[in-house]
Amino acid sequence: MSVALNHRITGEGPPLILLHGLFGSLDNLGGIARRLEDQWQIHALDERNHGASPHTDTMDYPAMADDVIAYMDAQGLQKASFLGHSMGGKVAMQVALKAPERVEKLIVADIAPVDYHARHDAIIEGLTGIHLAEVRSRQDADRLLSDFVETPGVRQFLLKNLERIPAGQQKEGGPVFRWRLNLSVIDACYGKLTLAPEGEGPFEGPVLFLKGADSAYIQDKHRARIEQLFPAATLRIIQDTGHWLHAEKADTFAALCRRFLTSGQ
Repeated sequence: MSVALNHRITGEGPPLILLHGLFGSLDNLGGIARRLEDQWQIHALDERNHGASPHTDTMDYPAMADDVIAYMDAQGLQKASFLGHSMGGKVAMQVALKAPERVEKLIVADIAPVDYHARHDAIIEGLTGIHLAEVRSRQDADRLLSDFVETPGVRQFLLKNLERIPAGQQKEGGPVFRWRLNLSVIDACYGKLTLAPEGEGPFEGPVLFLKGADSAYIQDKHRARIEQLFPAATLRIIQDTGHWLHAEKADTFAALCRRFLTSGQ
């Protein structure tokens, strides 16, 4: 069953739906939204179990695609272009494969339509291992998470999901913070999130894959599957960037998106 996704709509023009990656929220692509909202109506979504969207007991790409299609129906969007990063890219591909008539153009940022080995075990172990009753500040949480996640920038990104409980809802001696993420379900369903989007395909419409030059998420061995499912796909590589290419080279990323979205219009 689909859920009603939290969202933010900005700008005017043809609709462009933005989908964030695992452990993220609609704010993750905010810099790109601000760069494109002069020409497009941006629909930034929190996916299920993330941000301010509902928590559910299930989480896989068919269900997440259904959430997006239900959102389009609720907003009266018969068709839209999509930009998805990482997990959000797989959700966007799932929409395109399941309901190609709803997708105008598709941008997939640093992910391929393939199965992946588990890459987030340490992160999940670190997040689920934090006892919130012991956390009295973000510094406390950062210190606890540092045993599992070495890079400060990654910890900062993850801890954006930690929110202070309003004073009126706190209980004496209880936790001060809570997770916006549905960590238990993400942990339980993580195996499904490593899988490829489902669908016989192909999606015949225009597709742009954007790869960070220093990232290993899109590899030469993935090209055959990409071409099979998305025969009109093109690939662009952004130099000196990793998996977070939309943040590391936001101007370049947005310019490539703009060029692709306006081509043929």
